[in-house]
Amino acid sequence: MPVSDAWHHRLADARSSRQQANRWRSRRVMATGALDFAGNDYLGLAQDPRVCEAQAEGARRYGAGAGASHLVSGHVQVHDALEDALARWTGRERALLFSTGYMANLGVLQALAEADTAIFQDRLNHASLLDGATLSGARSRRFHHRDANDLNRLLARSECSHKLVVSDGVFSMDGDVADIAALTRVSQQHRAWLMIDDAHGVGVLGHSGSGCVGTLWGSAEVPVLVGTLGKALGTAGAFVAGDTALIEHITQFARSYVYTTAQPPSIAAATLKALEIVQGEPEHRDHLNTNIAYFRREALQLGLPLSASTTPIQPLLLDSEARTLGWSATLAQHGLQVGAIRPPTVANGAARLRITLSARHTRSDIDRLLDSLKVCQREEARCHAHLHNA
Repeated sequence: MPVSDAWHHRLADARSSRQQANRWRSRRVMATGALDFAGNDYLGLAQDPRVCEAQAEGARRYGAGAGASHLVSGHVQVHDALEDALARWTGRERALLFSTGYMANLGVLQALAEADTAIFQDRLNHASLLDGATLSGARSRRFHHRDANDLNRLLARSECSHKLVVSDGVFSMDGDVADIAALTRVSQQHRAWLMIDDAHGVGVLGHSGSGCVGTLWGSAEVPVLVGTLGKALGTAGAFVAGDTALIEHITQFARSYVYTTAQPPSIAAATLKALEIVQGEPEHRDHLNTNIAYFRREALQLGLPLSASTTPIQPLLLDSEARTLGWSATLAQHGLQVGAIRPPTVANGAARLRITLSARHTRSDIDRLLDSLKVCQREEARCHAHLHNA
């Protein structure tokens, strides 16, 4: 058999296996007029005219791209200004920009962890954190979700000289929030550093939207803070914030920072404007929280299987892949974009619709979603009745 045929057979087998398990993923082109309940633009800033104009002005001033890495010639004044603003916002000495959140997590873990390091991760951490730990080559253990006692047990058994505890701030598939107080307490008890990826918390939670860590917990408690710019801030990229020693180390040793082109300056300019809006206009967060409370109240009255999340991430736990795909397809027919989340993103038997709410949603938008979810319930009930009577 020719080598190329062997490779194509391998690809075909992988495709067939995933399709048979109802886990094949397809990209959808967002239809004009469709209501988005799948994205992470929690404050609606991706469509804010002021943010869009700041990006356009940044492109006119600096060009479409940076043209080089930050350490060569791609770091310009607007990058510096954004890093300073992010450091102040999160109460840290310094901040460092990355092109994506995935690259930030890979870079930080690869730069910090060595053979003498033990990494302890929440079981539901984002894939980028798990992959970063693997890339680092360090020993890695996973503690039960939001279980400080299990973390304490694992740390107590470790004889490594350097220990790093890693957790999401807001968990992207469940919407629940890490117990930062417990994580800091246990980490300090065992002389471990704590790293929090607050991708889904910055802009949404905390004082001035600085996240579930923000200024409540300083570098002494949470030495490594990661945040994203592509969710509540509405732009793209990510940052790492901490003390000067940490940021200098990451600048030198994080390969995903050193060896990649810098974030386009126009994106940095747009993010500066978004950050100004987040800090100066709390009404966006207020409206988002009103939307969350309204959706939860009405959905629970319908008997929908919601998780206990109080963040914009509102998972509807449907268990099976087939059921999740069916509900998602019905919602799409009603002009609603909702994410159908299946393994391996979540555990087996934990498939769900990942509904996300935004400050851009109106009460009528949410009512339209709720009405369509009622249709899903009715169609499923009719199907069950038909099978029972057959």
